[in-house]
Amino acid sequence: MWFAGPARLVPEAGRPNAQRLGFHLEPGMRVGLFGGSFNPAHEGHAHVAETAMRRLELDKVIWLVSPQNPLKSSAETRPLAERMAGARRWAQERGMIVSDAETRLGSQYTIDTLRVLRARYPGVKFVWIMGADSLAGFHRWRGWTQIMREVPVAVVSRPWAALKARTSPAARRFAWARWPSSAAAILADAKAPAWVYLRGPLNYASSTALRAGRKG
Repeated sequence: MWFAGPARLVPEAGRPNAQRLGFHLEPGMRVGLFGGSFNPAHEGHAHVAETAMRRLELDKVIWLVSPQNPLKSSAETRPLAERMAGARRWAQERGMIVSDAETRLGSQYTIDTLRVLRARYPGVKFVWIMGADSLAGFHRWRGWTQIMREVPVAVVSRPWAALKARTSPAARRFAWARWPSSAAAILADAKAPAWVYLRGPLNYASSTALRAGRKG
């Protein structure tokens, strides 16, 4: 388990691809960052990204396809190019961007990614997006309390995860910073920590089920 504490910032210097992240952002933009393994990507991911874009009134949502989730087995993780291609098939709405920025930056942890992007794009209003299933285990992420204090967070409801998400260590610790879902449209303007839980129609697709079906 990763406990909260100082998280080392990954240096950008010396990485040839670090200066070319494949997207352009301007000050004042409202940008959602949707990170994950996408192993594989599916319609549930699209549902989370599209719900956040609509309810938060975002200009863009960047799907950050991780090189390797440190909390998951690398043996079951498909190659990055394959996962990127799968994410592109689902990120079809205008304003959706699929990126390997974490690989280019050499960033393994979300907190490092957030700090680099905020430093590189001053004036951009970033929001971290996750499904409720991720919130349930968010306290296992390195620097999770720092993430909550770095940018506002939007949590989108997912099947079977509502109770675990709402009673999770992260939800309890930052209960005082939770905004009503009716304020979602102004979350990007908020000073962190601030987060919302967005309920809506549920999509039952899951990467775990798809991987199990692939083995069967």
